[in-house]
Amino acid sequence: MSALVKHLSRYADYHQKGHNVATHIVGIPLIVFGVAVLTSRPIIILEAVAITPAMAISAAAALFYLRLDARLGMIMTALLALAAWAGLEVARGATTSWLAIGLGSFIVGWLFQIVGHYLEGKKPAFIDDVSGLIIGPIFVVAEIGFLCGMRLPLKKAMQDDAVSRGSVQPRDATADGSAFR
Repeated sequence: MSALVKHLSRYADYHQKGHNVATHIVGIPLIVFGVAVLTSRPIIILEAVAITPAMAISAAAALFYLRLDARLGMIMTALLALAAWAGLEVARGATTSWLAIGLGSFIVGWLFQIVGHYLEGKKPAFIDDVSGLIIGPIFVVAEIGFLCGMRLPLKKAMQDDAVSRGSVQPRDATADGSAFR
């Protein structure tokens, strides 16, 4: 089993209901954007190129995602680059705007997460395993792909892992192949 399947399958254990996944599809991008905004200061100019902590964080996360899976890693790298760029643009504005947008996005994103987990009746994955904080964004991208009919062998591998660990029963699988909702 690949590390990607292991991480996504275990993360999915905490996100089995569709409404919880839906809140994550909204909340996690808001959190990632909020973090990108808040870590886009200080802006250090080196040879006419702006460098920020958000760029370093994004680069490290991108390397992690690329090691897990090349295709999803490339998508995550592009999304992280977009978030770092948007964060830099916000950070170039007034301090009050920077803080309001950064903190607002971060807080609203977490409110979506809290509501989703409340309705799910399960605690967030990162409570048991801090790696859930970095797996959440790639989980969202994978789930969107699954909804679009992409990467279905990955989805099946996640389901097979969940069944083998006993987190879902084989009979839970629906006609569309989803054992998680």
